[in-house]
Amino acid sequence: MTITINLCLSSNPSSLGTLSVDGHFSFDEVHHAAKDFGNRFHLLPLAVLYPKSVSDIATTIRHIWQMGPDSELTVAARGHSHSLQGQAQAHHGVVINMESLQVHKMHVYSGNYPYVDASGGELWIDILRECLKYGLAPKSWTDYLHLTVGGTLSNAGVSGQAFRHGPQISNVNQLEVVTGKGEVLNCSEKQNSDLFHGVLGGLGQFGIITRARISLEPAPDMVKWIRVLYSDFTTFATDQELLIGAESTFDYIEGFVIINRTSLLNNWRSSFDPQDPVQASQFQSDGRTLYCLELAKYFNRDRIDALNEEVGNLLSQLRYMASTLFLTEVSYLEFLDRVHVSEHSVYTKDRMPYSSVKLFHSHCRLRCNTAIQGQKMQAGCIAREKSRKT
Repeated sequence: MTITINLCLSSNPSSLGTLSVDGHFSFDEVHHAAKDFGNRFHLLPLAVLYPKSVSDIATTIRHIWQMGPDSELTVAARGHSHSLQGQAQAHHGVVINMESLQVHKMHVYSGNYPYVDASGGELWIDILRECLKYGLAPKSWTDYLHLTVGGTLSNAGVSGQAFRHGPQISNVNQLEVVTGKGEVLNCSEKQNSDLFHGVLGGLGQFGIITRARISLEPAPDMVKWIRVLYSDFTTFATDQELLIGAESTFDYIEGFVIINRTSLLNNWRSSFDPQDPVQASQFQSDGRTLYCLELAKYFNRDRIDALNEEVGNLLSQLRYMASTLFLTEVSYLEFLDRVHVSEHSVYTKDRMPYSSVKLFHSHCRLRCNTAIQGQKMQAGCIAREKSRKT
């Protein structure tokens, strides 16, 4: 179901047009701001602000705050428009294009406690590339890096590193935020802590992130990227729990479901290219629902022998299906940007992309409910697959 609302004033709102900003408002070219990745809601805004400074954002929000509730004018920050249900849209309101905010030049501090200062409109892929110049990288990621800092920090930012480092919002030292009253405040664990914790994961309801100070760690050269398959959910879930709870384990652990597939090579969800493509091409799933553990171990080239031994020891503890061990080695950048590469391939083949859904299961209920959860996961995936085809 798609919801489209196209209501527009007959003339430009004089109050917004008279504001003194370094950037500019657009009152005519606004239709792109009524779209997002979910493609379900199309809410036409009154105006789009292209800020060149934090002051532009503060001035606009302060002005709307002073207009009072009778104006019914709303504001939404728009990053790379990957929201699914119109969260970055503002029906008859003001959409702030955060990607035009480049006032904060990215700064990498490589001292004892390294960090990077970045604009809320900066893309994570650009942060990665800049930090790699210093041999550093953020600790936690999302699977897709072509998203803005403010966007993922307003949600959580979850990927396969979260079991070790927590989500992205757990690796932020400081924020600069424009509040709902148009105030520009710095906040951290020790300064304006209520605002700090409210904004992180706050879905944009407590302020707009205009700058973030993100914790860094030494970046590896390479990644050993592994996938193993299971036909039984209980075994799959138990092995994943085993790895997550181990003291010495992989750096990235994530599971996903493969449903109604007959060829692995054509249906990996990202640019995974196994070292033995013949083995992968010969595997037949016969249309079964399979469960895949995706694992990664980071390493530098000078310790490849020790790495192989460590990986072998970890894999020996798992009970995946025989002959379904698939491995490859890629650079750290290639691994983190893997979903974007796959996305580009989908678009070039004129195929429609579709979203993945991350599921979390309570640790205390996992062992007693694995069979039930497996049935629910399978049923949910079948429903999503049918929905995608219709």
